[in-house]
Amino acid sequence: MIKQVKAEIVAVGTELLLGQIANTNAQWLSQQLANYGINVYNHVVVGDNLTRVEESFYQAQQRSDLIIVTGGLGPTDDDLTREAFQNISQLSMIEHQPSMEKITAYFAKQQATMTPNNRKQARVFEGAEVWLNNAGMAPGMCVSFQNRTWIFLPGVPREMKALATEHLFPLVQQLVGKNEIIKSKVLKFIGIGESKLEHELKDIIQAQTNPTIAPLAQDDGIVIRLTAKSESDLQASQLIEHTEDQIINRVGSYFYGSDQDTLEGKVIDLLIKKQKKLAVAESITGGLFTGKISSVSGVSSVFEGGIVSYAAHVKQHVLDISEETLTDKGTISEACALAMAKNVAAKLGVPVGIGFTGVAGPDEVEGQPVGTVYIAIYDDGKEQVEKWMFQGDRNTIRNRAVLKGMELLYKWLKS
Repeated sequence: MIKQVKAEIVAVGTELLLGQIANTNAQWLSQQLANYGINVYNHVVVGDNLTRVEESFYQAQQRSDLIIVTGGLGPTDDDLTREAFQNISQLSMIEHQPSMEKITAYFAKQQATMTPNNRKQARVFEGAEVWLNNAGMAPGMCVSFQNRTWIFLPGVPREMKALATEHLFPLVQQLVGKNEIIKSKVLKFIGIGESKLEHELKDIIQAQTNPTIAPLAQDDGIVIRLTAKSESDLQASQLIEHTEDQIINRVGSYFYGSDQDTLEGKVIDLLIKKQKKLAVAESITGGLFTGKISSVSGVSSVFEGGIVSYAAHVKQHVLDISEETLTDKGTISEACALAMAKNVAAKLGVPVGIGFTGVAGPDEVEGQPVGTVYIAIYDDGKEQVEKWMFQGDRNTIRNRAVLKGMELLYKWLKS
């Protein structure tokens, strides 16, 4: 029995290389295999070319114990998975009668003529363990070849997941021989850079064994992925919890959540907890902040609405910002941002308002350089305004302004 299984996932399909669809099959399979202690060492994507598919299969055969192939099992000439594996294995192919009957019955039910190439979907390797596809046509297969275990699954995610759940994972359990699992937890941080976070945790990271610690920079902040390997879910959880406590003791002031938590979700939670409602006034961000905050389930109980006041006359006549503020201080100013936050709260009858104004580019405005952003928070008479200089193109600046506004609002409500 294989105890330490090296796995590889090979996805066949030119559409994956062209970026027309994402390779979510490999992502999902890796996540599921981790629950059985299976290490996935390689993700390979190869187009619909017989020579290149053969080369990928040959390389996988040399380095992996378990090779899972998704896609290329359809009826057309560019579905080449079977042909490629037959060329490297020299295994004979036969027609799987139960699958052929299923395919024939499908066309009869649809009152459609079955073209001859559909018979290709029922072809399987002689001696393979064949898994009938109850969600589609082409069956799955498990083939043992030269001390390697090959799994062939359809590329359609719904069909792949059904076959994997019903057949692949029980097989995997037999391969590993025990229920060793790999468990991960993602810790999320905001307001701290990746280099500073690593510096603060340097000794903990250097001493890592189990769980491993991996800091990663993402668009919405920094995350640390903790990954523990153990024989039970409980033991893995305890290992992660111990390391998590060490990390939070060091940098807990920047921590806001874990795994599926989002910053906007945490903001909504705090608004609910404090029984406060929010209104938003946006200029530079053009409604992006409103869109993000309103995407959270349950937001309607604490979010009243937003006003996009892009032009100066909208700021003046809709948000009631004084002509003096707009003329003397400018639309890109501390005073304007604060007036936006304060006035939108008053207009919509809520205690909390947040306002955004700035320059996203391509040109400077009112003498203010591209990347200048003012964000203001007003909360029942208390106020905060901050100025930021963001780098990047127009959309990057706008998205960074939204993220910073969410961070400021989170910290304000939390304190």
